[in-house]
Amino acid sequence: MNDRPLMPKATAVWLVENTKISFKQIADFCNLHELEVKGIADGDVEKGIKSYNPILAGQLTREEIVASSNDSNRPLALNKKNLHISTLSTQKKKPRYVPLSKRQDRPNAALWLIKNYPELSDRQIGKLVGSTKNTVSLIKNNNYWNSSNLTPKDPVVSSLCSQIDIKNAVEKANRKDAEKKKKIDKENQKIED
Repeated sequence: MNDRPLMPKATAVWLVENTKISFKQIADFCNLHELEVKGIADGDVEKGIKSYNPILAGQLTREEIVASSNDSNRPLALNKKNLHISTLSTQKKKPRYVPLSKRQDRPNAALWLIKNYPELSDRQIGKLVGSTKNTVSLIKNNNYWNSSNLTPKDPVVSSLCSQIDIKNAVEKANRKDAEKKKKIDKENQKIED
């Protein structure tokens, strides 16, 4: 975290208007010149700036302000608290918008994935190209309404997904297959015993 408050001039305006802290303490805290803080107090400098409450923002505590008000030699200390910021990976991805000109590429991309990666499930293919599981199964079974006109087309070239997305989906499918095989082998061993 930075050692300066957010919006230092607006914070200085609030401190001048609402506390009895000295100009030097405010200047040191906000990283401003002491004469600039005096100008803010006189109304000569920063007339149009709206004040910013550092207590509500979590940058200062009331106890810190009271302690610094009582001792003019004590500097204000920025309140450093640990914030737990969630990562983007935990948030659910929203469906991407695919332009009209690219929408006819979805069935072609699904056909390409079906031919080149037979281990992928219909749901995984649908997720990669932005289609439904039912549409993918229709394409796979050659029952799609436009099956005769479909030509396999790489979804990476069509910008429907990235090569990394395909790689991750294939790895996931392979892991699921390996788990199923292990489970079947365990069941077969139990039957033999």
